[in-house]
Amino acid sequence: MQKDMNNIGVKKRGHGNRSWIKIDQEGNSEVLELEKATIMRHCSLPSRDMRLLDPLFLCPSTILGREKAIVVSLEQIRCIITADEVILMNSLDGCAAHYKAELCKRLHASKDQSDDLPFEFRALELALELTCSFLDTQMKGMEIEIYPLLDALASSINTLNLERVRRFKGNLLSLTQQVQKVRDEVEHLMDDDGDMAEMFLTEKKQRLEANIRSNLYLETSFFGKPKSAPVSPVGSTNGSYKLQRAFSSIVNSSSLMSSSNGGDNVEQLEMLLEAYFVVIDDMLSKLLSLKESIDDTEDLINIKLGNVQNQLIQFQVLFTAATFLATMFAALTAVFGMNFSDDVFEHPTSFQWIVYLTLIACGLVFISFLFYFRYKKIFPL
Repeated sequence: MQKDMNNIGVKKRGHGNRSWIKIDQEGNSEVLELEKATIMRHCSLPSRDMRLLDPLFLCPSTILGREKAIVVSLEQIRCIITADEVILMNSLDGCAAHYKAELCKRLHASKDQSDDLPFEFRALELALELTCSFLDTQMKGMEIEIYPLLDALASSINTLNLERVRRFKGNLLSLTQQVQKVRDEVEHLMDDDGDMAEMFLTEKKQRLEANIRSNLYLETSFFGKPKSAPVSPVGSTNGSYKLQRAFSSIVNSSSLMSSSNGGDNVEQLEMLLEAYFVVIDDMLSKLLSLKESIDDTEDLINIKLGNVQNQLIQFQVLFTAATFLATMFAALTAVFGMNFSDDVFEHPTSFQWIVYLTLIACGLVFISFLFYFRYKKIFPL
């Protein structure tokens, strides 16, 4: 019982086995159950890089070049790329399966074809391509829904369309931030040659193997003699001189090879990143244009609402003036409705003339109000 509780506690702390998908250079894939610590030791990664691969953490888009691996965290694509294989966490959303199927397909297809890109760059290119495709699909879906909605809202303002625009605006802001983060990360890599140099895993592996072979050659060539053989001081001096000269020549040749190939590879990787930077930048421009269309529609709605509000104020002013004059006319009926004797009641036509004159006076006062409003430019008449 205590052992089971300990196992549960370990799993809660995140040290249990997880499902990973490994893809090698030949396009063969397999599903493995490994701990994070095993992946960290295999790829020489710190624990903070492993958090970028965990879907439970909301991490920004990141591409990191390490000594033996490239850590990629681009929206739905999160994987570790080495010189020989790609390791990605097996997720349930289908993105990992899509990446695996597409990468295996390309690796099988490139067996009979010559490809200048090394394995790690092809895997990185696929991650960028799928990320751009995922973001572009979301953007086009929003364009299809938002533009007709904005046209309908511009012609007819109602609560339902306003609520839909508010919801789409929130989704648009979230998508714009995602695209902006991917764009900034790609731009950061393009501006830093050191970060791009760390991504040449195949070249670093070949250089390491060449150094190992050269060390073995030196050991067998200069230290392979039996220890019992007598060695003269002159011979030992010449041997050490030859060893130093051979070692310096090997180091110089390897450094020249790495420096000559490094510039070409940096330029090659920069061109690859630049191609996707253009795509992401164009996507960001379209999203900003879509946001501007929403803002323009909101400004148009505010102008229309302001116009309606001004018309209501004008109507209220006219209605208040008419109410004031009707109150004046009602005061006349109140006066003559009182119980008092007057000569006017003896002549019925006299009361009619009083009513007519009062109506004319109220009309003249109302017209004077209109001219006053026009003079003060309260509203055009």
